Amino acid sequence: MRARPGLILWLVAGPALAQAPAAALKPDPGTASGDAYGVRVIQSFEAAERFQGPLDGGWRLTARTGEPLFELRFVDHHGKLEAVWRDLRRPAALNASGVVDELAREGGRLTFRFSSMGGVTDAATLTASAPGTWSGELDEGGRKRAVTLAKTSP
Repeated sequence: MRARPGLILWLVAGPALAQAPAAALKPDPGTASGDAYGVRVIQSFEAAERFQGPLDGGWRLTARTGEPLFELRFVDHHGKLEAVWRDLRRPAALNASGVVDELAREGGRLTFRFSSMGGVTDAATLTASAPGTWSGELDEGGRKRAVTLAKTSP
């Protein structure tokens, strides 16, 4: 799968990137043309956001014990899914982030697979529970544990 440049930038810049567009879209109150331009930019941004699916945005995968495991960023555009991941347990490691290799949503079931530490394949199988929450199992190279995926940002 080929990730979008924005997803790769998220790997480098982190979750603070999700807050950047809102600040950048504020119109310059000093000029009338700045106000009109700012309003048009905001309207265009909001229109583009309406095309995004329910998985679009930032998510956190947490063990049932409460331990944060991975941060994920999904792009859900008309049902076409892409994602990147970041290992929260190894924030300074060079190999602590990457692109999700396989990703599928079928009804209320979400599955994804990626390679993390030393080529170990991690696979999550989740079922939709409450709005903005999925629960299920994470298999980290044979080590299985119960997990929850919850939305953290738009």
